[in-house]
Amino acid sequence: MPHAHHAPLESLWISVALSLVAIVYLHRWLRVAWLVPHGVKAWRACSCFVGLFLLWVALGSPLSLLDHDLLTVHMVQHLLLMTLAPPLILLGAPLKLLPQLRLQGLADIVSRPLCWVPVRHLGRMLLHPAVGLIGATATLVVWHIPGALMLGLRSETWHGIEQASFLVTGLLFWWPVVEPSRNALKWPESSTLLYLFAATLPCDILSGFLVFCDRVVYPVYSSAPQQLGLNALEDQQFGGALMWTCVTVVYLIAGSVFAARSLSPHWSPDYLILQSESQAISLTNREAHRVEVV
Repeated sequence: MPHAHHAPLESLWISVALSLVAIVYLHRWLRVAWLVPHGVKAWRACSCFVGLFLLWVALGSPLSLLDHDLLTVHMVQHLLLMTLAPPLILLGAPLKLLPQLRLQGLADIVSRPLCWVPVRHLGRMLLHPAVGLIGATATLVVWHIPGALMLGLRSETWHGIEQASFLVTGLLFWWPVVEPSRNALKWPESSTLLYLFAATLPCDILSGFLVFCDRVVYPVYSSAPQQLGLNALEDQQFGGALMWTCVTVVYLIAGSVFAARSLSPHWSPDYLILQSESQAISLTNREAHRVEVV
């Protein structure tokens, strides 16, 4: 089947766009990271860069050229876009750097609607854990329906929509896990473990079906040239096993880290409030000292 996606020019544009995002993030981090409450430490910046690199692997690297030949590669793209890249990018706290960014001209006009009250309310709704869980589950299920998957392979537009939906719902899903302090007043911290467990269920069902099914679920891969010595059924089973293992390990690590952090007294809400007040006072004193020096 001819592949209509990821032409070399498109991969080049994706590479350039992600490189620009990385450069802007690095520039802002070097200039204002110390002004942000709680700071944006070096390990967080490295996490963001790794997440952007994984996006490039999924969207702009030579690996993306094989998604029409191997279901396993298609699964790798989905894992990178929804399971691996989003939490790493969010750990880099890019939104914390935005308030320090002074926008001018056209950028100011475009960003002004984001400050409107209805838009802020919509943003809070989208960041609710229920939206992230339902959105991620729906995206996973819908795009693995044979007809939907074949539509994405045959249409460049739908393929882009598919990849964007995995990335967007991945960011929405991981937000309550990576930024629990911003949801602490609306959602019990202990619910995060249940949240992660519930998210594994649809993936486990889909992966188990692909692994143990004795027929090829996606006939489009039956006519594709064999890669890595795998026939279509073996490719399907390997892709399902990879998704099953990867999702389980990632969610287990996230749950373990969150459980350990929740049990630590240094991550209690009262401690975080005191720490925020202390850092705010420190920043105020530092700014006052700078003004006196000037």
